[in-house]
Order: sequence, then C-alpha cells, then structure tokens
Amino acid sequence: MDEQDKLLKHMIIEHKMVIADVKLVADFQRYILYWRKRFTEQPVTDFCSVIRINSTAPLEEQDNYFLLCDVLPEDRVLREELQKQRLKEILEQQQQERNDNNFHGICMFCNEEFFGNRSVLLNHMAREHAFNIGLPDNIVNCNEFLCTLQKKLDNLQCLYCEKTFRDKNTLKDHMRKKQHRRINPKNREYDRFYVINYLLSNPSVLPTKELGKSWEEVQLEDDRELLDHQEDDWSDWEERPDSAVCLFCEKQAETIEKLCVHMEEAHDFDLLKIKSELGLNFYQQVKLVNFIRRQIHQCRCYSCHVKFKSKAELRTHMEETKHTSLLPERKIWDQPEYYFPTYENDILLCTLSDSESDLTAQEQNGNITIISEDTSKLHALKQTSILNQLLLHEGLKN
Repeated sequence: MDEQDKLLKHMIIEHKMVIADVKLVADFQRYILYWRKRFTEQPVTDFCSVIRINSTAPLEEQDNYFLLCDVLPEDRVLREELQKQRLKEILEQQQQERNDNNFHGICMFCNEEFFGNRSVLLNHMAREHAFNIGLPDNIVNCNEFLCTLQKKLDNLQCLYCEKTFRDKNTLKDHMRKKQHRRINPKNREYDRFYVINYLLSNPSVLPTKELGKSWEEVQLEDDRELLDHQEDDWSDWEERPDSAVCLFCEKQAETIEKLCVHMEEAHDFDLLKIKSELGLNFYQQVKLVNFIRRQIHQCRCYSCHVKFKSKAELRTHMEETKHTSLLPERKIWDQPEYYFPTYENDILLCTLSDSESDLTAQEQNGNITIISEDTSKLHALKQTSILNQLLLHEGLKN
C-alpha cells in the first residue's frame, strides 16, 4: 500500500493523472500495467476526462488534469475483469484450504497443537474459548489470518478494542471481563480474510453501484438513504454511557452500585449480600447472573419453577411471594452452561467485581482446592480423567 500511494502521488505531481475510486480496483498492479501499455498506443486524452483548474485565471496559470475512471467503457470492462479474476483465485484458494488435511496450528489461548483440517482449530477456539471468527468455510487465507491475530496478541493488543496492555495477564483479564474475545468488525485489515467481501465486489453478484464495497459499506449507505429523508433536528442529542439493566425489570443504571440499590429496594434482591454470603468469585457471579437472566427471559420463577405467560405476571408473583431472594441450590445454577450470556453485550457482567476479597471468601467457606491433572501423558489422561465420569453422568441426566 505504501508503494501504491507513492506511485499515485508521483502520477498526480509529475503527470497530472488522477485515478478515480482506486480502492475499488481489484488488482492495482495489473490495472496500471494495462493502462501503461494503452497510453503508448494512443494519446491520454482519448481515454481520460480533462479537468481544467484555474479556468478564470490567465492562460499561463491554468492547468489541465486527467481523470481516468470507469465512465470510460474500456476502464469499466477492465475493472470488472480484474474483479472476476480475483474472485476466481480466491475461490480456488478457499477450496484448496477446505480440502487441506495437512494443516498445523496452535491455539492462541491455550497453546494446544492441532493437526489435520483448519476447522479443528477454529472450532476448538469457538467452543473452548468463546472466540469465534466465523465459520471455517467462510474464511480464506486462514494461516495468514491466524498469524495476524497472533501477532496482535504477542504485542499485548486487545483484538476487539485494540488497546495495548502492559503484560499478558492484564490483557487476558481485560478480554475476559469486557467480553472482547472477538475481532474488531471496523478494522478493514480483516476484510481480505472473508470470502463474502470478494463476493460483494463481484459485478455478477451486486448491482453496479455496489461494486468493490464491503458489506458494511453497503449497509451504511442504505442507512444514509433513510436518514436523508428525515428532517428531525438532532442538534440537542447527547450520547449516553452504557448502562446495566436490572435482572427483573427494564430499569437501567450507569453503575452497579446504583443498580444494586434499585434491585434491593424494588425487588428485595441484594446481589452484593448474596455474593458475600455465598463467597462467590467472578465466574460464579457470572453464572448466577446468566442463570437469573435466562429464567426471567423464559418467564419462569427460579425458586418454585412455575412458568408464567408474561414477565409482568412473573414479576408480580416473585415480589408477592418474596421468591426473588430465594435462590435455588448452588448446583442448579453453578453450571458451565451459564458461562454464556443470555443477552449479547450484557453490561452488568462487565461491572462484576473480581477483587482479592473473592479469594478470601472462598478460603473462609472452605472451598476444596482444585489440583490440575497431570497432562504429560495425554493418552492416559483421556482414558482415566474424572471428566469422563462427569460427562457420562451428565449424559444420563439429559
């Protein structure tokens, strides 16, 4: 890109030549070589629109610039052919990667090695680490993609907000608590790794005006068309900070302290007291919040398990019976399935504390110390691990 910018600058300064919509040219090098040859065969003015600047000034101060754009049929055909050729190459590369069983990759989060097809590693990161970059069949140049992400992590950079941190532990804690285990959708650097962006730039797939644009640009233009017809005055609009939503109603608060006060006064539910009495660490708080969210979403009382027709009826029942403060046994909600939020971007989860007092509370309650299993002999571990018994028990329950 640096060399391309230098060339464009040279063409403007030295030759008064401007290329319209450069970013929509699929193969810039082939495009330049084609027109370099054509300009030796015919005058530039046969292909370019002439733009005269300072037209009202004296003749010696006037200057002509040459605009090369797809208004010219030959340029339009060239751009379309380059788009088709690039799409063909990308689809061939994608097919080769889909069928390749010699892939070797290392998980960015646990350093486990994977061999075979790329989908094994991608599915592992999505399933075990909640890091989902998309379906394997939608990705192209997978090795380069993974190397790009790994390089960012090695540089202690968050993949979503792209802030840089002082050490790996701080970065890991940030990405976990802020739910930033995903890539930044605004970063155009990732566009080339998704087949959809090449399909959107293919003239046989999209209308002419959408040629070469990413799906987000197309969607943004559609939104602009809607806004153009609105005459409302937005000058007094002020952005509000993200707010956490109550577990039982639609009340929002900017801090967890304010929200906890509301839940205690309006619903007789004291989250901070529950955390203290049960000695809940960060992960257990997450599971409890997600459990309650899911039960309320399903209009089911988590204390007596009665299901209602609406959230309003459920709320009335729980407040009258004081069931909001009657939590079920820990084994009901302290389950791995409740690591996953009921609602996307649940701000309440980001405000939960992860202080040293969590560890103290665990020690006071006499929680059993967890000792990791010996992983030096993985094959033997798979045969004897206690996890096999847990999975079998869970399967029988289901």
